[in-house]
Amino acid sequence: MVSSMAKTQGRISEGYMAKTERLKTGNESNFAPSFISLPKTPLFGTDGIRGKVGELLTAPLALQVGFWTGIILRDHAAKIGPIILGQDSRNSSDMLAMALSAGLTAAGLEVWYLGLCPTPCVAYLTSITDAIGGVMISASHNPPEDNGIKIFGGNGTKLSKALQAKIESGLRGDVATTSNVSNCGRHYSRTELIADYGKALQQPLQPQVNLQGMKIVLDVAWGAAVGLAPTVFTQMGADVICLHNQADGDRINVNCGSTHLDILAEAVKEYQADMGFGFDGDADRVLAVDNTGRQVNGDYILYIWGCHLQTQQQLPDNLIISTVMANLGFEKAWEKRGGKLIRTAVGDQYVQAEMLKTGGMLGGEQSGHILCRHYGISGDGLLTALHLAAVVKAAGISLGEMVDQSFQTYPQLLKNVRVEDREKRLGWENCEPVQKAIAKAETAMGDHGRILVRASGTEPVIRVMVEAADTELVNYWTKELVSQVQEHIA
Repeated sequence: MVSSMAKTQGRISEGYMAKTERLKTGNESNFAPSFISLPKTPLFGTDGIRGKVGELLTAPLALQVGFWTGIILRDHAAKIGPIILGQDSRNSSDMLAMALSAGLTAAGLEVWYLGLCPTPCVAYLTSITDAIGGVMISASHNPPEDNGIKIFGGNGTKLSKALQAKIESGLRGDVATTSNVSNCGRHYSRTELIADYGKALQQPLQPQVNLQGMKIVLDVAWGAAVGLAPTVFTQMGADVICLHNQADGDRINVNCGSTHLDILAEAVKEYQADMGFGFDGDADRVLAVDNTGRQVNGDYILYIWGCHLQTQQQLPDNLIISTVMANLGFEKAWEKRGGKLIRTAVGDQYVQAEMLKTGGMLGGEQSGHILCRHYGISGDGLLTALHLAAVVKAAGISLGEMVDQSFQTYPQLLKNVRVEDREKRLGWENCEPVQKAIAKAETAMGDHGRILVRASGTEPVIRVMVEAADTELVNYWTKELVSQVQEHIA
């Protein structure tokens, strides 16, 4: 049955359908209304469109994104199918979901609305159904006032840069639609599909593996995994303790989850748990805490899981794909095991692209986006956490002992400098004083360290990372580079 929201969207869509018809007959130059103001810089960053709600992200923009996403996906689909639509718990996600659905139905597509669910759930369901694409509304680990729109192709992977560019061209009025949209689409609630994703997470492990006898703390960050995470871990046999486990748009990611592990670490020690997992707001990333309360980042997760897959002869060429952020200590330890590490630009889409190019089966980021092609098609926090717990149980030793036996990290310091001006932030490489400071630091450290300065694709910050064998070098050059960015860009 069509929901009341769908009926409202249908009325909205009909008005826009009339405008679309005028466009096709040449009576109107573009679909985007004049009251939508777009920045000069690209809308799509490293993980979709992301920004502050009410500024960059508005309902009119979301409606247009929905329409042009629908048109472009229709044009490139062999057969017309539905669009999977999900969201996280942010207060603005309902509004953006309605607007996106209105745009998608205006493009003549059927929308299957999941409601609150993890981002990997949208990717998975898109890949196994007749859907021609998926859309997730989330700003991942960002604060509550931000939101974002992530778009997936029909195979469940992040939409290609080429198709993102076509959508953006439509939004900017640079192209006209040639699609024959004769009828509005329909909007259906399909929340029952989320359970299929939950079963798919467990299926590769069962019945050989269970988590019975393990006490695990989950911090679900008031976000998208509040219902599913405790369910799947309990069904796998674990004794589960949950933190921040209600959907709360005012508190999503606030001092909790994968970006703030202190409360999780204290809970692991208090309950004498075997481990803890901290997810971000849309649960596509996860970081761990071992039984001593020590934080375990993505480098360690990749190393431990990589060693397990290597032992099982499930890691072709002993290859792991990571990013420029991966610690040198991780790389050197993996090479000692006969492994090879390939680095990409920051962003799980770049990791995934390199995995597909090289045939790599394991990859990810220090921040907790982990991809294993044996079991999933996207970065998936719940999948990663389940498998790491299973690896620890199979090893017969604690996660803390596994970390002790892995590698020592090189001192690494990452500082974020807030730069609100989008154009200045994305054009930071044109700043000569900052470039001179980077060159000076690289010359001074030589082969004993490395520097990475980049504009975040998900937050209004410039990230400054310095890594070296010596802590004093790290602190000195981080302070110097941050000062230059603050003076000349921020």
